[in-house]
Amino acid sequence: MTTDQDLEPSVDPGRLRTTMSRFCTGVAVITGVDEAGPTGLLVQSLVSVSLDPPLVLFCPQKTSRSWPRIVETGRFGANILSGAQQQLCDTFAVSGGDKFRGVRWHPSRTGTPVLEGHLAYVECRLETVHDAGDHEIVLGRVTDLDESELDDPLLFYRGRFGSWAA
Repeated sequence: MTTDQDLEPSVDPGRLRTTMSRFCTGVAVITGVDEAGPTGLLVQSLVSVSLDPPLVLFCPQKTSRSWPRIVETGRFGANILSGAQQQLCDTFAVSGGDKFRGVRWHPSRTGTPVLEGHLAYVECRLETVHDAGDHEIVLGRVTDLDESELDDPLLFYRGRFGSWAA
């Protein structure tokens, strides 16, 4: 018996990556702090989901070393990067190591790291986590936020980072 799944064509992961690279995204660093100190990971999947209640989502890789530390705290910060933060982007894109060495930041009111020079900051309480293949889908309830006077986002397009001044 043939199922709907049997009729679906197989999609090459490399081709999917290339095709989806045509969609320009912003860049954010998800931060948290536990007993070992601050930690963070780079994402391109930060999305506003709902205004009432205020929810955002992002999708960390299951292989991330930082995400398990953050999820255990039940809180996270989303630091939306500015065009001047390319080097910071490179730092948080690497797995492992002390990503906060030399990074300027201050704690939010709940202690979550806020990176200096960000375009915007959104602090969240972890709402739910869903399985999604080699990633997870994380929903967070917004509990605090801030935006800077900067107006030049760091963007990711076709495998490269760049900026765009409005």
